[in-house]
Amino acid sequence: MSSRISSTQPLTVAVVEDNAELCNSLRGILDSTEGMACVAVCGSGEEALGTLPRLKPHVILMDINLPGMSGVECVRGLVELIPKTLILMLTIRSNIDAVFSSLQAGACGYLHKPVHAADLLSSVREVVAGGSPMSAAIARKVVQSFKIQPAARAMNEISLLLTERERTVLEYLAEGYIYKEIAEEMKVSWHTVHNHIRHIYEKLHVRSRSQAVAKFRGE
Repeated sequence: MSSRISSTQPLTVAVVEDNAELCNSLRGILDSTEGMACVAVCGSGEEALGTLPRLKPHVILMDINLPGMSGVECVRGLVELIPKTLILMLTIRSNIDAVFSSLQAGACGYLHKPVHAADLLSSVREVVAGGSPMSAAIARKVVQSFKIQPAARAMNEISLLLTERERTVLEYLAEGYIYKEIAEEMKVSWHTVHNHIRHIYEKLHVRSRSQAVAKFRGE
């Protein structure tokens, strides 16, 4: 457990969630756990910003889908007001953009609903101890996103270097088309395709089709 929390004081947790039934369930789990206490339940981001800075809970469980202000916006505001408080996202959304937006805003972990009581409590303890708990499904998506990033970065670089027609030719090359087939698809001459490919090689600093395709794929 973090050195800023005394072993004799309860671990204070707040919940920001607009589902009243879920709020009551989370409060019950926290209050019935030795060494923990639910100090506040807020039904909106606006309420959280008005209430939680005064209470300074150790941990906040934050839903991303809130009425009015979004959970991400609320996280961003709370991080500025109570920077020592740790925030765990608790949500049904596993969209990778939502995950990264939350983490970039200042959240320390991301749990997928529904979450079992034991997993919830262990995650609260883990984040206080310096960890960044994530549900398995969320962690898998994060790992997968890193796998595709090299290709995405390569495509961004290629988009800046090549013209639209050159990018189209390169895409056909990556799909295995030969020069004649590319010319037919693009309704241009074989000569035009050859010129496009020569320019592609020059701009990408490659000498062969395989090297150009490898750059296209981020390999």
